[in-house]
Amino acid sequence: MKSQNLEILSWLKKGRSITALEALRLFGCMRLAARIHDLKESGNKILATPIKHRGKWIKRYSLLGIEI
Repeated sequence: MKSQNLEILSWLKKGRSITALEALRLFGCMRLAARIHDLKESGNKILATPIKHRGKWIKRYSLLGIEI
């Protein structure tokens, strides 16, 4: 598993959620959707919740089974 995948998974396992902008700021990840796909392929259950941010719809990802 790639380093960014591990960083993002660790973040989610702490009960946190993440958006693409947060992933860029925190981990230098420019393709969060691709990393989420990798994590799902590895068997992780990840929920994508659409939220409105500054008039645009984006996704906030969280790990299922973890309380936020």
